[in-house]
Amino acid sequence: MESPTTEIIHHILILLLFIIAVGMLSGRLASWLRLPDVAVFIVAGMLLGQGLHLINEASSSLINQLILSVGSALILFDGGRNLKLSGLRKVWITLSMLSVPGVVVTTLIVGTAVHYLFELDWLFAFLAAAVIASTDPASIIPVFKQVKIKERVRETVESESAFNDATGSILTFALLAAVTGSGSLHIGTMTWDFLKTAVGGILVGAVVSMILTYLVAHFRLGVLKDYTTITMIVVALSSYLIGDLIHVSGFMATFVAGLIWGNADTFGLSMDDKLEETAAFADNTSIMMRMLIFILLGSQVNFRVLGDYFWPSLAAVLVLMVIARPITILLCALPDRKVKWSWRELLFMMWVRETGVIPAALSGMIAGMGVAHADVISAVTFMAIMLTILLQASTTGLVARKLGLEVKAEPAASRPMGKK
Repeated sequence: MESPTTEIIHHILILLLFIIAVGMLSGRLASWLRLPDVAVFIVAGMLLGQGLHLINEASSSLINQLILSVGSALILFDGGRNLKLSGLRKVWITLSMLSVPGVVVTTLIVGTAVHYLFELDWLFAFLAAAVIASTDPASIIPVFKQVKIKERVRETVESESAFNDATGSILTFALLAAVTGSGSLHIGTMTWDFLKTAVGGILVGAVVSMILTYLVAHFRLGVLKDYTTITMIVVALSSYLIGDLIHVSGFMATFVAGLIWGNADTFGLSMDDKLEETAAFADNTSIMMRMLIFILLGSQVNFRVLGDYFWPSLAAVLVLMVIARPITILLCALPDRKVKWSWRELLFMMWVRETGVIPAALSGMIAGMGVAHADVISAVTFMAIMLTILLQASTTGLVARKLGLEVKAEPAASRPMGKK
């Protein structure tokens, strides 16, 4: 007779192996259909979860939370690792505007729509909007691995998705405190929380990554050079963990850690002899994590709640996609005269704003707390996830080609060793 612990271990192993097997088949199907794999993963999850009931993992379970946290951290780290600091310095104004005021603008516009569509009180309407106001790095970064576009556009959209998670989370928690407590917002407290969370996350990621990158890549003191790939995983997860433990943005910490790791040469350090090894490992890890995340996420879509609020949820998400996002881009990116974005680049950024892991986690937390109107918030969140991933992620390549922003991959022989 098996012990309870053995049964749990077997359950976890069966779940992981099953999802990975489905993920590999879905990935091949995505390649054949020329679609981003995250879109096919979430459809597979919906079919195997609510459809065939072969995956029944609750969003609140330990294994689900572990996969979301670890997977998102590793995907974010990999996204940061593939960006260049020189590129971010050029777009920092747009990036700052999209990451903070942009989230607030989106919340105000979508919240107003939710208020009238669902006849909710203003605070609850803005809470629902805040949950889906940030873009999702776990959705966007994998899409840009498959769809090659102009570098400054990719760097801006990927970085926005990492940085605006902090803004979206802080705004959500501030509104949550208002609806469950005093019934009013404290702007001063909210501003301080944002600064503490965002700046704290940046500092944690920078310190952890600088120390460990130095120990790997310094030409004389690189005592961990033989363990470069292992150290890379330690940097990603320890940045997230330390940030979370001291109540700053763990996701921002791991993104910044990846940014520093991937730009070691800027600090006079070199990992050139390890680039091919670390890149291959990071690619495979990232693929496996997004299989686990999005198949699980798809399996947890609540079709009953979606059915109850289908039309108003659809309308609210369409407002997010075709009204709030374009206005946000126009207000936050168009005034940046340093970059001088073209209209084609602006149109592309208006279209690319997937919703995914972080909004799903926030929605699940609100539902678990028993907050009033949590069913409405869940319906709007899942509609946003389904519509943005299935529609926008699936058409990212097509839109990039139509707008002339797609970059053709270099022949393998002409690429520097280890570069993507």
